[in-house]
Amino acid sequence: MLFLTKQPNTMNFETTQNKNEAVVKTKVEKLDASNAAELKSELLVLNKNGVNNMVIDMSETRYCDSSGLSAILSANRLCRDTNGRFALCGLNENVMKLIQIAQLDRVLTITNDQASAMEALRK
Repeated sequence: MLFLTKQPNTMNFETTQNKNEAVVKTKVEKLDASNAAELKSELLVLNKNGVNNMVIDMSETRYCDSSGLSAILSANRLCRDTNGRFALCGLNENVMKLIQIAQLDRVLTITNDQASAMEALRK
């Protein structure tokens, strides 16, 4: 998979973008109130720049709270509202349990890895 631009925008998130697709990799152990607003901001900037297909790769994240879930749901809404697609990948067991408890596994596209997530976006 070839990506045109890579933006090391912060130490907390790494964004790789190709036209209207982007992968945002969380580089934090905890996605919580201390950094969720930063993630939301990154997602909004991507969307305003024409990106409507997004993947959030949480393979380095071990914990997520309601603020983190809110950022994830924001990404899903931004993509849906612009006729795009959203996928979440790389969830560890604890984060997956939280998503299942909130019944968000019924709403979100969740895959094991980035390659599967990108494939899901293109279907």
